[in-house]
Amino acid sequence: MTATGTYRPEPGAAPLLRMIRAQAALETRMLLRNGEQLLLTVVIPSLVLVLFSSVNIVDTGATGVPGNAGSSVDFLAPGVLALAVLSTAFTGQAIATGFERRYGVLKRLAVSPLPRWALMAAKTCAVLVTEILQIVLLTAIAFALGWSPQGDPLAVVLLLVLGTAAFSGLGLLMAGTLKAEATLAAANLVFLLLLVGGGVIVSLDKFPGAVRGVLELLPISALSGGLRDVLQDGAGVPWRDLAILAVWSVLGLGAAARFFRWE
Repeated sequence: MTATGTYRPEPGAAPLLRMIRAQAALETRMLLRNGEQLLLTVVIPSLVLVLFSSVNIVDTGATGVPGNAGSSVDFLAPGVLALAVLSTAFTGQAIATGFERRYGVLKRLAVSPLPRWALMAAKTCAVLVTEILQIVLLTAIAFALGWSPQGDPLAVVLLLVLGTAAFSGLGLLMAGTLKAEATLAAANLVFLLLLVGGGVIVSLDKFPGAVRGVLELLPISALSGGLRDVLQDGAGVPWRDLAILAVWSVLGLGAAARFFRWE
């Protein structure tokens, strides 16, 4: 402000943290307003949890008294939490980012005062906020169905964070290298395949030995298996599953940073 009482313009970018917060809030609102994303992130995991916990449609491999809803939900709840991370960090983010890239949104944001790494950080924050909402909702549903979780909450947090990093890297890699339509098709196909073969609703013990050995190395299997070991069996820190997720995180995020195309 000058001595005469008039305001002197001071053009320039806002502080970096404020820009990240604003972009993260925008990304979160866009994610939650998208009907297709809500179907993936909220409706499908909730239906899987309620339906397969209440009706004996497939043999989940859950132990306990046959027909006991508690034993089914104890097996299914950790897998559905892993499915929620997959749907948001991988499928939803890949599709949304792919179409933003196609329509030139990313190209325009890349030349704004917001650095590219800060844009990715804002997207990650939006994913984390959405996952927290998912976990709260799914946990409430699971408790209503008779879920009795065990184990160390810190181990659960570590698994969820590394799982988010792994799937986020893979989702950004897909969105940054494929066309938007190809990303849409591939992300949904991978979601369905991992839903069936990732230990979410069917125990990996039901698969042949050679196939099971390969499936156990997938990030969804490591996440669902690790969560199940902790929350259902009360095991300690699942270091093997954490190591698998850490490797996928490094590979996915590294490849996304190297090969992501903004145009």
